Amino acid sequence: MGFGGISLWQLLIVLAIVILLFGTKRLKNIGGDLGEAIKGFRKSMHDDDKPSVESKQGETLDAKAEEHKRDTESKQ
Repeated sequence: MGFGGISLWQLLIVLAIVILLFGTKRLKNIGGDLGEAIKGFRKSMHDDDKPSVESKQGETLDAKAEEHKRDTESKQ
């Protein structure tokens, strides 16, 4: 007996039908897309724990860009 009353032979037959219907290339693409989606989901769940840029104290990116612009202009 296999998984939940499904035998190994039945699983192999279903797998063969799926491969015949979709082809190995499309199944590979679907698997890759699914993996990327799971990776993105995990990353977004992990990023929720980190504080956002807006909640940090200190200089903003605009202030640093202005400072860099002034430095490059003074060198010219």
